[in-house]
Amino acid sequence: MKLLVTGINGWIASALVRHTCLQGMDVRGTARLSQSPQVVSTGSISQTTDWSRALDGRSVVIHLAARVHILKDPAPHSLAAYSEVNSDGTLQLMRQAAASGVRRFVFVSSVKVNGESTSPEQPFRQDDPAAPVDPYGISKREAEDGLREIAAATGMEVVIVRPPLVYGPGVKANFAALMNAVKRGLPLPLGSVTENRRSLVALDNLVDLLITCIDHPAAANQTFLVSDDEDLSTADLLWRLGKAMGRPARLFPMPPALLRTGAALLGKSDMAERLLGNLQVDITHTKQTLGWTPPITVDEGLRRAAAGVGVP
Repeated sequence: MKLLVTGINGWIASALVRHTCLQGMDVRGTARLSQSPQVVSTGSISQTTDWSRALDGRSVVIHLAARVHILKDPAPHSLAAYSEVNSDGTLQLMRQAAASGVRRFVFVSSVKVNGESTSPEQPFRQDDPAAPVDPYGISKREAEDGLREIAAATGMEVVIVRPPLVYGPGVKANFAALMNAVKRGLPLPLGSVTENRRSLVALDNLVDLLITCIDHPAAANQTFLVSDDEDLSTADLLWRLGKAMGRPARLFPMPPALLRTGAALLGKSDMAERLLGNLQVDITHTKQTLGWTPPITVDEGLRRAAAGVGVP
């Protein structure tokens, strides 16, 4: 299998490359700048990027390079900035891939294409109407729509994977902040946040699904949601994270309504919603179509994440 992985220096791509190389695949990568013979420099990604050298002789592309979601992005014309990379750059790659004879294009999108939150016991499905809210989610939807059009016109297969929050060894941003708070034994007012439910996906589970999508016949022209197949409340996540770290989470109760009010006063409503609200995905379609189940459990994923940040 001759595979091209874009954004090879990224967190998910690095893990994917390690796994695919261990399985004996011929892997080439792309990065903005590179001095490695196995990694092609592309420069900035846009509708004018030349991917031809990276695509030469490749049969499958897994596209991970993206302008990532940044909270309160200060860039002017934020949607245009996201679309230039995540939509225009992706479609340029797809068109050139079709011209070079690539047979399958696996696109790592985002659950944000579905929306920002779910109602209790009403998880997102892969065939729900798209409802992105922020520029990142909108740009990913633009890319998905364009990829399907190119696939229909060229006959090249496209596979779209929409992950929720990914965690694992080396995780950063909000999940790393939670881990750090538990590690330091900080008291957190989240002991009463037991009724919400959120889907997460361990890095190893996401990588395993992406590898499955490389050559599974039933994956062609499908959209897949992915998770650990066990949704957690915020309090449960923190308790189990503490167990994985050997540092019991110090949670004290505070009514979620009061937490939301305080967050609104501080201008932190978005952050509060990620801790207090629901975001669930239904992966029935993924499991049934591919015969796939997540290879590791939530607790094993949390253990690996804890070990990855050097917690003794």
